[in-house]
Amino acid sequence: MTFRLFKTAFAAIAAIAFTASASAQSLIRDAEIETTLREWTDPILEVAGLNPNDVGLYIINDPSLNAFVANGQRIHLHTGLLIAADTPGQLKGVIAHETCHIACGHSVSRTRAASVASRPALVSIGLGVLAIAAGAGDAGAALISSSQQFAALNFFVHTRAEEAMADAAAVTYLSELGQSPAGIVEFFDKYRYQEVLSEARRYPYFRSHPLASDRIRTTRALAQDTGLMDVPTDPKTQRQFDLMQAKLIGFLEPPARVYQKYPPGDESEAARYARAISSMQSADLAGTLREVDSLLEEFPENPYYWEVKGQALFEMGQAAESVEPHAKSLEYLPGHPLLLINYARSLIARGEEGDLEAGEDALRDALIKEPDNSFAWSQLAIALEKQDKRPEAELATAESAYHIGDYQRAYIFAQRALQDLPKNSFESRRASDIRNVTDPALPENRDYWRRG
Repeated sequence: MTFRLFKTAFAAIAAIAFTASASAQSLIRDAEIETTLREWTDPILEVAGLNPNDVGLYIINDPSLNAFVANGQRIHLHTGLLIAADTPGQLKGVIAHETCHIACGHSVSRTRAASVASRPALVSIGLGVLAIAAGAGDAGAALISSSQQFAALNFFVHTRAEEAMADAAAVTYLSELGQSPAGIVEFFDKYRYQEVLSEARRYPYFRSHPLASDRIRTTRALAQDTGLMDVPTDPKTQRQFDLMQAKLIGFLEPPARVYQKYPPGDESEAARYARAISSMQSADLAGTLREVDSLLEEFPENPYYWEVKGQALFEMGQAAESVEPHAKSLEYLPGHPLLLINYARSLIARGEEGDLEAGEDALRDALIKEPDNSFAWSQLAIALEKQDKRPEAELATAESAYHIGDYQRAYIFAQRALQDLPKNSFESRRASDIRNVTDPALPENRDYWRRG
């Protein structure tokens, strides 16, 4: 799916490890951006001794500048960081730095450090409570409010060495790939002013990654020692970077800002792409087709331009016309799950003879590669229901709900599916599994049901 937002609840490790809290975030799924970031990230992961298949990469729709590792081997990048970067090297430097936090085992050590760091905070809170009880309300409140600062200071003592290690590792990873480590130095230089701002005014990234002058000097020296500082960015990487930023800006920024950065007189590929997407966001089909058709005339084998054309037609009520562009996108990028879902959605909406069956096949192919894709399951439920396969549609609905943590809905639809699915079939066993794992009687499910 072109640039689809998904709401999901996860523990976002923000300012410091022990202040993580569960909050609803929008995750962005986009075939082109994910492919670009994977092409950049996988070689870094391999050099670091990690299996790229084991490391998740998530794009969070958040304008703040941030990147972090959380929930195991998962790298999270904010759209604010992707847009704010000046060069692909700066993004690669941040990705390489975060990679070390996984490869170097910092998730485990930070959990331990957070536990140690929280002890002064607990003492401060205890003293504050005693002071309030003794009648010194102001003093007690001050002690309690300062508890987090005590914890943060103690935590940074433990993490300072890890940040230095991650900087050094990032330089090493990039140099082993023959790439310039200048980006990480440029990134630090660009945002070194953050150190003079109050904690509340800093970008989230620089709350958890404080920029001390000696850290910048050390990283610069290590980067210069590689002899690769002046290695230029290859044209393919630069083009990927330009198009990724154009796409993000086109989707996320208001039209006035898009046209300020990419004025109508700018006929570059990135500018036309940003304007095409911005026009689509404004429901200006003529404007979208004018820009995207000019791109397809020049780049007829670009699957992502066909995808945007198909999405624009579909979202503006021309489902039948959107099928061919989506089919073209798969012709040039066969088997990509997000493109398969787009294609299937258009087929299901068109509803001509054979469309529902073809849409179901495309969705099942997508789900082989992404079995936890809730949106694909929901579309499959629609296709099955329209074919009068209600028990299977109910199972698909249960799958969709389960993969977004909606245990109540998953349980209900799994129960319904079990009533009519053939006994001892694969489908009935799967429905039984979902029903059992989402059972409200299980103590571990209480939070899910309470949230529902």
